[in-house]
Amino acid sequence: MEINLSPEWQSVLKDEIQKPYFKELMLALDLEYQTHTCYPPAELIFSAFNNCSFANLKVVIIGQDPYHGEGEANGLSFSVNDSVKIPPSLRNIFRELNDDLDAVFMPASGNLEKWAQQGVLLLNASLTVRKDSPNSHKHLKWNLFTDAVIQAISDQKENVVFLLWGSFAQKKGLKIDRSKHFVLESGHPSPMSANQGKWFGNKHFSQTNDFLKSKGIEEIEWL
Repeated sequence: MEINLSPEWQSVLKDEIQKPYFKELMLALDLEYQTHTCYPPAELIFSAFNNCSFANLKVVIIGQDPYHGEGEANGLSFSVNDSVKIPPSLRNIFRELNDDLDAVFMPASGNLEKWAQQGVLLLNASLTVRKDSPNSHKHLKWNLFTDAVIQAISDQKENVVFLLWGSFAQKKGLKIDRSKHFVLESGHPSPMSANQGKWFGNKHFSQTNDFLKSKGIEEIEWL
């Protein structure tokens, strides 16, 4: 499997991508993509990085693994391709966004590339999945790689906002240096969590922009 990762991110992660487990992961993915239908398409596996430069990184949103339905995943956590019906979790994200920013706007597309290009790293813990099999690539050690990504950001950057939605993301973010970065936690935007009152009203989007503004960093245009 070719490592289709931007030169900038390859430089940041140069030690990690030379480790034996990562080389084994690339070989395992080659076999997976040859023998099963997997998502996102191979050329989009590292889209979260290639759409969000390390130099301009402002926000990290951690997801679990890609959507596993045909044509949905585009390599960004919570994001789907333009023509795909907006999934329930993303619809709840947009609802909270509207309430938080006092807007009345439901995007027609669930493609979040616009966020990524402004410095939002939409990072899934696993970057690939088999069709119709959630968490099917969990065993491939993607978690070692994405833990290293989070650690590199924590160590090498300052004043990054980490949005940790749900217990999975919160565990993933335990080692973030909170003396250097701004960490916001809430329930997951999935319908089950949101309907239990753990998601709506978290105001993470306005809090993110307030923090960025306080540090003289350009805010995110969420809508």
